[in-house]
Amino acid sequence: MSAQLRDLPVPLVGAPMAGGPTTDDLVVAVGEAGGLGFLATAYRSAEQIRASFDAVRERGVRRFGANLFVPDAPGAHETDPAGVARYIEALTPWAQAAGVAVPEVPSFSTAEYAAALDVVVDRRVPWVSFTFGLPGPDEVARLHEVDAAVVVTVTTVADAHAAVERGADILWVQGPAAGGHRSTFTVAQTPPEESLDHLLRAIVDSVETPVIAAGGVADGSDVARLLGLGARAVGIGTLLLRTPEAGTSAPYRRALAAATEPGSPAHTVLTRAFSGRPARGLANRFHHELGHLAPSVFPELNTLTGPIRRAATAADDAEAITLWAGEGFAAARAVPTATVIADLWRAALEHGAGG
Repeated sequence: MSAQLRDLPVPLVGAPMAGGPTTDDLVVAVGEAGGLGFLATAYRSAEQIRASFDAVRERGVRRFGANLFVPDAPGAHETDPAGVARYIEALTPWAQAAGVAVPEVPSFSTAEYAAALDVVVDRRVPWVSFTFGLPGPDEVARLHEVDAAVVVTVTTVADAHAAVERGADILWVQGPAAGGHRSTFTVAQTPPEESLDHLLRAIVDSVETPVIAAGGVADGSDVARLLGLGARAVGIGTLLLRTPEAGTSAPYRRALAAATEPGSPAHTVLTRAFSGRPARGLANRFHHELGHLAPSVFPELNTLTGPIRRAATAADDAEAITLWAGEGFAAARAVPTATVIADLWRAALEHGAGG
């Protein structure tokens, strides 16, 4: 393994935010600022993924990673047909109001994951992270053959141990305050509420594998604290959403800007409404009306809500789109990525990081 966290000039890692926010520009900007940016492969074709890897390298960035969503094993996937049928019925008025149709329930497939992994191996991406489960033993072997560091996102001590046994080189420890999808290893699992600090201490005390800590980071004191607890690097995502390099949509940006205003009532919620998997974001009407009805089914539910979300984005309607954000959302600023990284690390040093 040639990729090492200790080689980062700045121990900050840009989280892979699938669905648009993480762009080639964002990964390049994080890398140029001394950190490590991760490209998201979920919901993208092999051709698009390959083009991103090549574009990042063509701009002189060699230090970057890629993230993959681990699918259920063939034969282990459950769809809850009755729950999905009820959810389609609940989605129909939303679709009609948006002028779109709820699509047919897609067939479950692991083909896109396999194709993405092939591209990652072919392009010899230095860091490769996995969300929602463990890569297969043969997949770990393939990545190690091309000197890639295997990163597994975990939310419990038990998952951390399983990842180390599988051959993970780095653990991405995700706390409950993190924005976006929680990386539970099963779809129906209720995400643990154990604090990031407590979880990080427990994992660092029980395994020797290097750790990236993430979830709710808002300022330099958070970074310094997590590094002091044993993390080798700290992951950030929400803090990057308002940067010009991010692919955050206009209504998403507007909602974040409003949420950061002093006295704003904005808050985050954990919801299955959009994808069927629990994910944290700013509360909106879609969550409030549909969150309690959503079955634990992924990725089918994500596909079913897709047309509604896309229509809402085009209509500049933040009430029917994913507004993924961690609990540190109020600290997000509309400034360049380089400024976010530099200011965050400077403040972390002032709070004793690197000492």
